[in-house]
Amino acid sequence: PPTVRIVHSGQACNVEEERYSERVYTIREGETLELQCLVTGHPRPQIRWTKTAGGASDRQGDSSLHNETLKIDNISRHQGGRYYCKAENGLGSPAIRSIRVDVYYLDDPVITVHQSVGEAKEHFYFERTVFLRCVANSNPPVHYTWRRGREALTQGSDSGVEIYEPFFTQGETKILKLKNLRPQDYADYTCISSVRNVCGIGDKSAHFGLNNRTAPPSIKLLLDDPLVVNPGETITLVCVASGGDPPPTLRWVRLGGQELPKRSIVNSGTLTIPVVNVDDGGAYSCVASNNVGNPAKKSTTILVRGLRKGRFWITPDPYHNDDNIQIGREVKISCQVEATPPEELQFSWLKNGRPLRSSERMVITHTDTDVSPGTTNLDIIDLKFTDFGTYTCVASLRNGGTPEISIDVNISSTTVPPELTVPRGRSHLIAQEGDTVDLQCLVSGKPKPIILWSRVEESGGAAAAAAAAAAALMPDGSAQTESYDGVLRISNVTREMGGTYRCQTSQYNGFNVKPREALIQLVVQ
Repeated sequence: PPTVRIVHSGQACNVEEERYSERVYTIREGETLELQCLVTGHPRPQIRWTKTAGGASDRQGDSSLHNETLKIDNISRHQGGRYYCKAENGLGSPAIRSIRVDVYYLDDPVITVHQSVGEAKEHFYFERTVFLRCVANSNPPVHYTWRRGREALTQGSDSGVEIYEPFFTQGETKILKLKNLRPQDYADYTCISSVRNVCGIGDKSAHFGLNNRTAPPSIKLLLDDPLVVNPGETITLVCVASGGDPPPTLRWVRLGGQELPKRSIVNSGTLTIPVVNVDDGGAYSCVASNNVGNPAKKSTTILVRGLRKGRFWITPDPYHNDDNIQIGREVKISCQVEATPPEELQFSWLKNGRPLRSSERMVITHTDTDVSPGTTNLDIIDLKFTDFGTYTCVASLRNGGTPEISIDVNISSTTVPPELTVPRGRSHLIAQEGDTVDLQCLVSGKPKPIILWSRVEESGGAAAAAAAAAAALMPDGSAQTESYDGVLRISNVTREMGGTYRCQTSQYNGFNVKPREALIQLVVQ
Protein backbone atom coordinates (compact mmCIF):
# COMPACT_ATOMS: atom_id res chain seq x y z
CA PRO A 1 0.00 0.00 0.00
CA PRO A 2 1.08 3.61 -0.54
CA THR A 3 2.79 5.93 1.95
CA VAL A 4 3.11 9.65 1.54
CA ARG A 5 4.85 12.65 3.06
CA ILE A 6 5.04 16.30 2.08
CA VAL A 7 8.33 18.18 1.83
CA HIS A 8 8.75 21.83 0.95
CA SER A 9 11.24 23.66 -1.14
CA GLY A 10 10.81 27.26 -2.24
CA GLN A 11 10.68 30.44 -0.24
CA ALA A 12 9.21 29.64 3.15
CA CYS A 13 9.97 31.99 5.99
CA ASN A 14 8.95 29.57 8.70
CA VAL A 15 7.89 25.95 8.97
CA GLU A 16 6.55 24.73 12.28
CA GLU A 17 6.83 20.99 12.49
CA GLU A 18 4.13 18.57 13.58
CA ARG A 19 2.23 20.91 15.84
CA TYR A 20 -0.87 18.92 16.82
CA SER A 21 0.34 16.51 14.12
CA GLU A 22 -0.16 19.25 11.53
CA ARG A 23 2.53 21.29 9.85
CA VAL A 24 2.16 24.99 9.26
CA TYR A 25 4.09 26.50 6.40
CA THR A 26 4.37 30.29 6.40
CA ILE A 27 5.12 32.23 3.23
CA ARG A 28 5.10 35.88 2.26
CA GLU A 29 2.53 37.06 -0.32
CA GLY A 30 4.07 37.21 -3.80
CA GLU A 31 6.65 34.48 -3.19
CA THR A 32 6.62 31.04 -4.81
CA LEU A 33 5.06 28.12 -2.97
CA GLU A 34 6.54 24.73 -3.79
CA LEU A 35 5.38 21.57 -2.05
CA GLN A 36 6.49 18.08 -2.97
CA CYS A 37 4.60 14.94 -2.24
CA LEU A 38 6.95 11.97 -1.75
CA VAL A 39 5.19 8.66 -2.23
CA THR A 40 6.18 5.02 -2.07
CA GLY A 41 4.18 1.95 -3.00
CA HIS A 42 3.90 -0.67 -5.66
CA PRO A 43 2.23 -0.38 -8.14
CA ARG A 44 3.16 3.31 -8.32
CA PRO A 45 0.39 5.28 -6.61
CA GLN A 46 -1.58 8.01 -8.33
CA ILE A 47 -1.20 11.42 -6.71
CA ARG A 48 -3.80 14.13 -6.31
CA TRP A 49 -3.42 17.51 -4.62
CA THR A 50 -6.57 19.08 -3.20
CA LYS A 51 -7.28 22.10 -1.08
CA THR A 52 -10.04 22.77 1.42
CA ALA A 53 -11.63 26.19 1.63
CA GLY A 54 -11.57 28.18 -1.54
CA GLY A 55 -13.06 25.72 -3.99
CA ALA A 56 -12.69 25.66 -7.74
CA SER A 57 -11.31 29.16 -8.24
CA ASP A 58 -8.02 28.03 -6.71
CA ARG A 59 -7.52 25.12 -9.05
CA GLN A 60 -4.21 25.68 -10.69
CA GLY A 61 -5.15 24.16 -14.05
CA ASP A 62 -5.84 20.52 -13.31
CA SER A 63 -2.56 19.18 -14.72
CA SER A 64 -0.42 20.37 -11.82
CA LEU A 65 -2.79 18.72 -9.36
CA HIS A 66 -1.64 15.27 -10.42
CA ASN A 67 2.11 15.97 -10.24
CA GLU A 68 4.30 15.29 -7.24
CA THR A 69 5.16 18.98 -7.04
CA LEU A 70 2.53 21.61 -6.34
CA LYS A 71 3.93 24.97 -7.40
CA ILE A 72 2.15 28.32 -7.08
CA ASP A 73 4.07 31.37 -8.34
CA ASN A 74 3.29 34.77 -6.90
CA ILE A 75 1.03 33.33 -4.19
CA SER A 76 -1.86 35.53 -3.02
CA ARG A 77 -3.52 35.76 0.38
CA HIS A 78 -6.60 33.90 -0.91
CA GLN A 79 -4.47 30.88 -1.70
CA GLY A 80 -3.67 30.18 1.92
CA GLY A 81 -5.37 27.15 3.46
CA ARG A 82 -4.88 23.45 3.97
CA TYR A 83 -3.40 21.46 1.10
CA TYR A 84 -3.79 17.67 0.99
CA CYS A 85 -1.77 15.16 -0.94
CA LYS A 86 -3.57 11.87 -1.54
CA ALA A 87 -1.90 8.78 -2.98
CA GLU A 88 -3.74 5.61 -3.96
CA ASN A 89 -2.84 2.50 -5.91
CA GLY A 90 -5.85 0.31 -5.25
CA LEU A 91 -4.14 -1.58 -2.39
CA GLY A 92 -5.32 -0.81 1.11
CA SER A 93 -6.72 2.60 1.88
CA PRO A 94 -5.30 5.75 0.25
CA ALA A 95 -2.53 7.59 2.11
CA ILE A 96 -3.28 11.26 2.86
CA ARG A 97 -1.09 13.98 4.36
CA SER A 98 -1.84 17.66 4.79
CA ILE A 99 0.04 20.88 5.41
CA ARG A 100 -1.42 24.27 6.25
CA VAL A 101 -0.12 27.19 4.23
CA ASP A 102 -0.32 30.56 5.97
CA VAL A 103 0.24 33.56 3.66
CA TYR A 104 1.62 36.67 5.40
CA TYR A 105 1.08 40.23 4.11
CA LEU A 106 0.74 43.82 5.27
CA ASP A 107 -1.16 46.45 3.27
CA ASP A 108 -0.59 50.20 3.55
CA PRO A 109 -2.53 51.65 6.50
CA VAL A 110 -5.30 54.19 5.93
CA ILE A 111 -6.15 57.02 8.33
CA THR A 112 -9.78 58.19 8.43
CA VAL A 113 -10.97 61.21 10.42
CA HIS A 114 -14.37 61.69 12.08
CA GLN A 115 -15.75 64.25 14.45
CA SER A 116 -18.04 63.54 17.35
CA VAL A 117 -21.69 63.61 16.42
CA GLY A 118 -23.16 67.01 17.12
CA GLU A 119 -24.37 69.57 14.64
CA ALA A 120 -21.36 70.81 12.72
CA LYS A 121 -21.03 74.57 13.07
CA GLU A 122 -19.57 76.63 10.24
CA HIS A 123 -16.17 75.52 11.46
CA PHE A 124 -15.77 71.80 11.12
CA TYR A 125 -13.85 71.60 14.36
CA PHE A 126 -15.10 74.07 16.90
CA GLU A 127 -14.56 72.71 20.41
CA ARG A 128 -15.05 69.29 18.90
CA THR A 129 -13.85 65.85 19.68
CA VAL A 130 -12.03 64.33 16.72
CA PHE A 131 -11.26 60.67 16.07
CA LEU A 132 -8.38 59.50 13.89
CA ARG A 133 -8.74 55.87 13.01
CA CYS A 134 -5.98 53.73 11.50
CA VAL A 135 -6.66 50.47 9.64
CA ALA A 136 -4.34 48.12 7.76
CA ASN A 137 -5.16 44.68 6.38
CA SER A 138 -2.61 42.11 7.45
CA ASN A 139 -1.80 38.55 8.44
CA PRO A 140 -0.67 38.07 11.23
CA PRO A 141 -2.62 40.78 13.16
CA VAL A 142 -1.08 44.22 12.96
CA HIS A 143 0.36 46.28 15.79
CA TYR A 144 -0.28 50.06 15.58
CA THR A 145 1.62 53.04 16.99
CA TRP A 146 0.65 56.71 16.70
CA ARG A 147 2.92 59.75 16.55
CA ARG A 148 2.19 63.49 16.62
CA GLY A 149 4.99 65.23 14.79
CA ARG A 150 8.01 63.38 16.15
CA GLU A 151 6.53 62.53 19.52
CA ALA A 152 5.22 59.02 20.12
CA LEU A 153 1.72 59.05 21.60
CA THR A 154 0.84 56.45 24.21
CA GLN A 155 -2.18 56.07 26.43
CA GLY A 156 -1.71 58.53 29.31
CA SER A 157 1.14 60.52 27.73
CA ASP A 158 -1.21 63.48 27.09
CA SER A 159 -4.40 64.11 29.04
CA GLY A 160 -6.18 65.47 25.94
CA VAL A 161 -5.54 62.30 23.95
CA GLU A 162 -7.01 58.85 24.37
CA ILE A 163 -5.80 55.81 22.43
CA TYR A 164 -8.01 52.75 22.34
CA GLU A 165 -9.12 49.69 20.40
CA PRO A 166 -12.89 49.41 19.99
CA PHE A 167 -14.14 46.43 21.96
CA PHE A 168 -15.74 44.63 19.00
CA THR A 169 -12.83 44.97 16.52
CA GLN A 170 -10.01 43.54 18.58
CA GLY A 171 -6.73 44.19 16.83
CA GLU A 172 -8.31 45.50 13.63
CA THR A 173 -7.87 49.19 14.31
CA LYS A 174 -6.46 51.68 16.76
CA ILE A 175 -8.28 54.95 17.37
CA LEU A 176 -6.75 58.22 18.49
CA LYS A 177 -9.33 60.38 20.27
CA LEU A 178 -8.56 64.12 20.54
CA LYS A 179 -10.91 65.46 23.22
CA ASN A 180 -12.07 69.07 22.76
CA LEU A 181 -9.56 70.06 20.15
CA ARG A 182 -6.72 72.33 21.38
CA PRO A 183 -4.34 74.44 19.26
CA GLN A 184 -1.52 71.92 19.76
CA ASP A 185 -3.75 69.19 18.27
CA TYR A 186 -3.47 70.83 14.86
CA ALA A 187 -0.46 68.80 13.79
CA ASP A 188 0.83 66.06 11.52
CA TYR A 189 -0.13 62.58 12.70
CA THR A 190 1.54 59.33 11.65
CA CYS A 191 0.17 55.84 12.12
CA ILE A 192 2.77 53.08 11.90
CA SER A 193 1.54 49.54 11.29
CA SER A 194 3.83 46.62 11.99
CA VAL A 195 3.76 42.83 11.88
CA ARG A 196 7.05 42.86 13.81
CA ASN A 197 9.10 42.07 10.72
CA VAL A 198 7.82 38.49 10.25
CA CYS A 199 8.83 37.05 6.89
CA GLY A 200 10.92 40.19 6.44
CA ILE A 201 7.80 42.37 6.01
CA GLY A 202 8.79 45.93 6.97
CA ASP A 203 6.62 48.46 8.82
CA LYS A 204 4.32 50.74 6.83
CA SER A 205 2.99 54.15 7.75
CA ALA A 206 0.32 56.70 6.81
CA HIS A 207 0.20 60.45 7.52
CA PHE A 208 -2.54 62.98 8.09
CA GLY A 209 -2.18 66.72 8.64
CA LEU A 210 -5.01 68.03 10.84
CA ASN A 211 -5.71 71.79 10.64
CA ASN A 212 -8.58 74.21 11.15
CA ARG A 213 -9.65 73.83 7.50
CA THR A 214 -9.99 70.02 7.67
CA ALA A 215 -13.50 69.20 6.40
CA PRO A 216 -15.47 66.39 4.73
CA PRO A 217 -16.07 66.53 0.96
CA SER A 218 -19.00 68.14 -0.82
CA ILE A 219 -19.70 68.09 -4.58
CA LYS A 220 -21.81 69.64 -7.34
CA LEU A 221 -22.91 68.06 -10.64
CA LEU A 222 -22.82 70.45 -13.60
CA LEU A 223 -25.41 68.74 -15.83
CA ASP A 224 -29.12 68.17 -16.45
CA ASP A 225 -30.88 65.36 -14.64
CA PRO A 226 -32.04 63.25 -16.33
CA LEU A 227 -29.72 63.70 -19.28
CA VAL A 228 -31.60 62.73 -22.47
CA VAL A 229 -29.31 61.98 -25.43
CA ASN A 230 -29.48 60.40 -28.88
CA PRO A 231 -27.46 57.27 -29.67
CA GLY A 232 -24.11 58.13 -31.25
CA GLU A 233 -23.72 61.39 -29.38
CA THR A 234 -20.85 62.08 -27.00
CA ILE A 235 -21.82 62.87 -23.43
CA THR A 236 -19.76 64.53 -20.73
CA LEU A 237 -20.67 64.30 -17.06
CA VAL A 238 -18.96 66.92 -14.91
CA CYS A 239 -18.62 66.64 -11.15
CA VAL A 240 -16.69 69.25 -9.14
CA ALA A 241 -15.66 69.36 -5.50
CA SER A 242 -17.27 72.32 -3.78
CA GLY A 243 -15.61 71.67 -0.41
CA GLY A 244 -13.37 69.38 1.56
CA ASP A 245 -9.84 69.50 2.96
CA PRO A 246 -7.62 67.68 2.06
CA PRO A 247 -8.93 68.08 -1.54
CA PRO A 248 -11.17 65.06 -2.22
CA THR A 249 -10.59 62.52 -4.98
CA LEU A 250 -13.54 62.14 -7.34
CA ARG A 251 -14.65 59.01 -9.15
CA TRP A 252 -17.64 57.96 -11.21
CA VAL A 253 -19.47 54.67 -10.60
CA ARG A 254 -22.52 53.00 -12.13
CA LEU A 255 -25.43 51.85 -10.08
CA GLY A 256 -25.44 48.19 -9.08
CA GLY A 257 -21.69 47.79 -9.50
CA GLN A 258 -21.84 47.68 -13.32
CA GLU A 259 -18.60 48.61 -15.06
CA LEU A 260 -18.34 52.01 -16.71
CA PRO A 261 -18.61 51.66 -20.52
CA LYS A 262 -15.30 50.39 -21.97
CA ARG A 263 -14.92 53.44 -24.22
CA SER A 264 -15.39 55.97 -21.44
CA ILE A 265 -12.66 58.45 -20.57
CA VAL A 266 -12.33 59.52 -16.94
CA ASN A 267 -10.41 62.64 -16.00
CA SER A 268 -10.86 63.11 -12.23
CA GLY A 269 -14.46 64.42 -11.95
CA THR A 270 -15.19 64.46 -15.69
CA LEU A 271 -16.58 61.34 -17.34
CA THR A 272 -16.81 61.36 -21.15
CA ILE A 273 -18.65 58.61 -23.04
CA PRO A 274 -18.17 58.85 -26.83
CA VAL A 275 -20.67 57.31 -29.28
CA VAL A 276 -23.23 56.55 -26.62
CA ASN A 277 -25.55 53.53 -27.10
CA VAL A 278 -28.67 52.16 -25.41
CA ASP A 279 -26.65 49.92 -23.04
CA ASP A 280 -24.90 53.00 -21.62
CA GLY A 281 -28.17 54.34 -20.20
CA GLY A 282 -28.86 54.21 -16.47
CA ALA A 283 -27.81 55.81 -13.21
CA TYR A 284 -24.30 57.19 -12.69
CA SER A 285 -22.95 58.49 -9.39
CA CYS A 286 -20.03 60.78 -8.58
CA VAL A 287 -18.35 59.84 -5.29
CA ALA A 288 -15.91 62.14 -3.51
CA SER A 289 -13.75 61.01 -0.60
CA ASN A 290 -10.87 62.50 1.34
CA ASN A 291 -10.91 60.18 4.40
CA VAL A 292 -12.62 62.91 6.47
CA GLY A 293 -16.20 62.19 7.53
CA ASN A 294 -18.33 60.30 5.03
CA PRO A 295 -17.85 60.30 1.24
CA ALA A 296 -20.16 62.64 -0.70
CA LYS A 297 -22.27 61.12 -3.46
CA LYS A 298 -24.55 62.59 -6.13
CA SER A 299 -26.30 60.74 -8.94
CA THR A 300 -27.75 61.43 -12.34
CA THR A 301 -29.64 59.33 -14.88
CA ILE A 302 -28.68 59.03 -18.55
CA LEU A 303 -31.60 58.27 -20.86
CA VAL A 304 -30.43 57.16 -24.30
CA ARG A 305 -33.34 57.76 -26.63
CA GLY A 306 -34.36 54.67 -28.52
CA LEU A 307 -36.79 51.85 -29.19
CA ARG A 308 -36.16 48.22 -28.43
CA LYS A 309 -37.86 44.83 -27.99
CA GLY A 310 -40.65 45.25 -30.54
CA ARG A 311 -43.22 42.42 -30.21
CA PHE A 312 -46.76 41.61 -31.26
CA TRP A 313 -49.53 39.15 -30.43
CA ILE A 314 -52.90 38.19 -31.86
CA THR A 315 -55.91 37.70 -29.57
CA PRO A 316 -58.84 35.73 -31.06
CA ASP A 317 -62.41 36.71 -30.15
CA PRO A 318 -62.59 36.58 -26.33
CA TYR A 319 -66.34 35.81 -26.38
CA HIS A 320 -65.89 32.42 -28.08
CA ASN A 321 -64.02 29.51 -26.59
CA ASP A 322 -62.00 29.00 -29.74
CA ASP A 323 -58.36 29.84 -30.40
CA ASN A 324 -58.83 30.27 -34.15
CA ILE A 325 -59.52 33.40 -36.15
CA GLN A 326 -62.95 33.23 -37.79
CA ILE A 327 -64.87 35.36 -40.26
CA GLY A 328 -67.63 37.34 -38.55
CA ARG A 329 -65.82 37.39 -35.19
CA GLU A 330 -63.55 39.86 -33.46
CA VAL A 331 -59.74 39.70 -33.63
CA LYS A 332 -57.28 41.96 -31.88
CA ILE A 333 -53.66 42.72 -32.87
CA SER A 334 -51.37 44.18 -30.21
CA CYS A 335 -47.88 45.67 -30.56
CA GLN A 336 -45.50 46.39 -27.73
CA VAL A 337 -42.26 48.41 -27.71
CA GLU A 338 -39.90 49.59 -24.96
CA ALA A 339 -39.18 53.29 -25.49
CA THR A 340 -36.75 55.71 -23.86
CA PRO A 341 -38.06 58.15 -22.78
CA PRO A 342 -41.48 56.42 -22.62
CA GLU A 343 -43.51 59.62 -22.94
CA GLU A 344 -42.13 60.23 -26.45
CA LEU A 345 -43.46 56.92 -27.84
CA GLN A 346 -46.01 57.17 -30.64
CA PHE A 347 -47.64 54.48 -32.80
CA SER A 348 -49.28 54.44 -36.20
CA TRP A 349 -50.90 51.58 -38.16
CA LEU A 350 -50.77 50.58 -41.84
CA LYS A 351 -52.75 48.00 -43.76
CA ASN A 352 -50.93 46.63 -46.81
CA GLY A 353 -48.63 49.66 -46.62
CA ARG A 354 -51.41 52.28 -46.48
CA PRO A 355 -52.13 54.39 -43.37
CA LEU A 356 -55.03 53.09 -41.27
CA ARG A 357 -57.35 55.36 -39.27
CA SER A 358 -59.43 54.28 -36.33
CA SER A 359 -63.06 53.60 -37.38
CA GLU A 360 -66.14 51.86 -35.98
CA ARG A 361 -64.99 48.48 -37.29
CA MET A 362 -61.23 49.04 -36.81
CA VAL A 363 -60.65 50.50 -33.37
CA ILE A 364 -57.12 51.71 -32.55
CA THR A 365 -56.17 52.30 -28.90
CA HIS A 366 -52.88 53.03 -27.10
CA THR A 367 -51.85 52.47 -23.49
CA ASP A 368 -50.99 55.41 -21.30
CA THR A 369 -47.55 56.80 -22.19
CA ASP A 370 -46.39 56.62 -18.54
CA VAL A 371 -46.48 52.83 -18.74
CA SER A 372 -43.41 51.10 -20.19
CA PRO A 373 -43.31 49.11 -22.40
CA GLY A 374 -45.99 50.92 -24.41
CA THR A 375 -48.71 48.95 -26.22
CA THR A 376 -51.06 49.74 -29.09
CA ASN A 377 -54.10 47.63 -30.06
CA LEU A 378 -56.00 47.29 -33.32
CA ASP A 379 -59.44 45.73 -32.77
CA ILE A 380 -61.12 44.35 -35.90
CA ILE A 381 -64.72 44.06 -34.71
CA ASP A 382 -66.35 41.88 -37.38
CA LEU A 383 -63.72 40.15 -39.52
CA LYS A 384 -64.46 40.06 -43.30
CA PHE A 385 -62.50 38.46 -46.16
CA THR A 386 -61.48 41.94 -47.28
CA ASP A 387 -59.73 42.42 -43.92
CA PHE A 388 -57.15 39.74 -44.70
CA GLY A 389 -53.74 41.25 -45.36
CA THR A 390 -50.61 42.60 -43.70
CA TYR A 391 -51.02 44.98 -40.80
CA THR A 392 -48.00 47.02 -39.76
CA CYS A 393 -47.61 48.92 -36.53
CA VAL A 394 -44.91 51.59 -36.61
CA ALA A 395 -43.35 52.84 -33.38
CA SER A 396 -41.35 56.06 -33.33
CA LEU A 397 -40.17 58.73 -30.91
CA ARG A 398 -41.91 62.09 -31.12
CA ASN A 399 -38.72 64.13 -31.51
CA GLY A 400 -37.07 61.83 -34.05
CA GLY A 401 -33.36 61.18 -33.82
CA THR A 402 -33.64 57.38 -33.78
CA PRO A 403 -34.84 54.86 -36.36
CA GLU A 404 -38.45 53.72 -36.03
CA ILE A 405 -39.50 50.09 -35.51
CA SER A 406 -42.02 48.45 -37.89
CA ILE A 407 -43.75 45.19 -37.01
CA ASP A 408 -45.67 43.25 -39.70
CA VAL A 409 -48.55 40.97 -38.74
CA ASN A 410 -50.28 38.78 -41.33
CA ILE A 411 -53.98 38.04 -40.92
CA SER A 412 -55.28 35.41 -43.35
CA SER A 413 -56.99 32.03 -43.50
CA THR A 414 -53.58 30.42 -42.77
CA THR A 415 -53.08 32.40 -39.54
CA VAL A 416 -53.47 29.63 -36.95
CA PRO A 417 -52.54 29.21 -33.28
CA PRO A 418 -49.39 27.25 -32.42
CA GLU A 419 -48.88 23.57 -31.55
CA LEU A 420 -45.82 22.18 -29.82
CA THR A 421 -44.25 18.76 -30.23
CA VAL A 422 -40.96 17.14 -29.33
CA PRO A 423 -39.18 15.33 -32.21
CA ARG A 424 -39.44 11.54 -31.99
CA GLY A 425 -36.98 10.01 -29.56
CA ARG A 426 -35.91 13.42 -28.22
CA SER A 427 -38.08 13.61 -25.11
CA HIS A 428 -35.64 11.62 -22.97
CA LEU A 429 -32.01 12.65 -23.44
CA ILE A 430 -28.89 11.16 -21.83
CA ALA A 431 -25.68 13.21 -21.80
CA GLN A 432 -22.20 12.97 -20.29
CA GLU A 433 -20.88 15.75 -18.06
CA GLY A 434 -19.13 18.38 -20.17
CA ASP A 435 -21.16 17.64 -23.33
CA THR A 436 -23.14 20.21 -25.29
CA VAL A 437 -26.83 19.27 -25.43
CA ASP A 438 -29.59 20.61 -27.66
CA LEU A 439 -33.14 20.34 -26.29
CA GLN A 440 -35.60 20.88 -29.11
CA CYS A 441 -39.31 21.61 -29.35
CA LEU A 442 -40.91 21.88 -32.78
CA VAL A 443 -43.43 24.69 -33.04
CA SER A 444 -46.01 24.81 -35.83
CA GLY A 445 -48.58 27.47 -36.47
CA LYS A 446 -48.45 30.83 -38.16
CA PRO A 447 -46.96 33.09 -36.93
CA LYS A 448 -44.37 31.10 -34.94
CA PRO A 449 -44.19 32.46 -31.39
CA ILE A 450 -41.19 32.89 -29.11
CA ILE A 451 -40.69 29.73 -27.01
CA LEU A 452 -40.06 29.98 -23.27
CA TRP A 453 -37.86 27.34 -21.62
CA SER A 454 -37.98 26.69 -17.88
CA ARG A 455 -37.21 23.90 -15.43
CA VAL A 456 -39.89 21.88 -13.69
CA GLU A 457 -39.65 21.35 -9.95
CA GLU A 458 -39.44 17.68 -9.02
CA SER A 459 -42.17 16.96 -6.47
CA GLY A 460 -41.21 15.62 -3.05
CA GLY A 461 -42.43 17.41 0.05
CA ALA A 462 -42.24 21.06 1.01
CA ALA A 463 -38.56 21.13 2.00
CA ALA A 464 -37.54 19.38 -1.19
CA ALA A 465 -39.74 21.75 -3.18
CA ALA A 466 -38.08 24.76 -1.58
CA ALA A 467 -34.63 23.35 -2.35
CA ALA A 468 -35.76 22.52 -5.88
CA ALA A 469 -37.12 26.03 -6.37
CA ALA A 470 -33.67 27.37 -5.56
CA ALA A 471 -32.02 24.84 -7.85
CA ALA A 472 -34.56 25.06 -10.66
CA LEU A 473 -32.90 27.96 -12.39
CA MET A 474 -31.87 27.71 -16.01
CA PRO A 475 -28.17 27.06 -16.73
CA ASP A 476 -27.65 30.81 -17.32
CA GLY A 477 -29.08 31.58 -13.86
CA SER A 478 -32.42 32.99 -14.99
CA ALA A 479 -35.86 31.58 -14.24
CA GLN A 480 -36.66 31.19 -17.94
CA THR A 481 -34.95 31.55 -21.31
CA GLU A 482 -36.45 32.77 -24.56
CA SER A 483 -35.79 30.90 -27.80
CA TYR A 484 -36.80 31.97 -31.30
CA ASP A 485 -36.18 28.59 -32.96
CA GLY A 486 -37.39 26.28 -30.17
CA VAL A 487 -33.86 25.04 -29.41
CA LEU A 488 -32.28 25.30 -25.97
CA ARG A 489 -28.53 24.71 -26.17
CA ILE A 490 -26.71 23.83 -22.94
CA SER A 491 -22.95 23.76 -23.28
CA ASN A 492 -20.61 22.12 -20.79
CA VAL A 493 -23.51 20.39 -19.06
CA THR A 494 -23.17 19.44 -15.36
CA ARG A 495 -25.15 17.04 -13.17
CA GLU A 496 -26.96 19.93 -11.51
CA MET A 497 -28.47 20.72 -14.91
CA GLY A 498 -30.20 17.34 -15.17
CA GLY A 499 -33.96 17.11 -14.65
CA THR A 500 -37.18 18.02 -16.43
CA TYR A 501 -37.31 20.99 -18.80
CA ARG A 502 -40.54 22.58 -20.02
CA CYS A 503 -40.91 24.34 -23.34
CA GLN A 504 -44.02 26.44 -23.79
CA THR A 505 -45.36 28.88 -26.33
CA SER A 506 -45.45 32.53 -25.29
CA GLN A 507 -47.96 35.07 -26.57
CA TYR A 508 -45.08 37.06 -27.99
CA ASN A 509 -45.01 37.09 -31.80
CA GLY A 510 -47.84 34.57 -31.71
CA PHE A 511 -51.33 34.03 -30.31
CA ASN A 512 -52.46 35.31 -26.93
CA VAL A 513 -54.04 31.96 -25.97
CA LYS A 514 -53.44 29.33 -23.29
CA PRO A 515 -49.78 28.23 -23.66
CA ARG A 516 -49.04 24.90 -25.35
CA GLU A 517 -46.31 23.00 -23.56
CA ALA A 518 -44.14 19.89 -23.73
CA LEU A 519 -41.63 18.30 -21.36
CA ILE A 520 -38.14 16.92 -21.98
CA GLN A 521 -36.22 14.77 -19.51
CA LEU A 522 -32.44 15.32 -19.34
CA VAL A 523 -30.22 12.80 -17.54
CA VAL A 524 -26.57 13.78 -17.02
CA GLN A 525 -24.10 11.00 -16.17
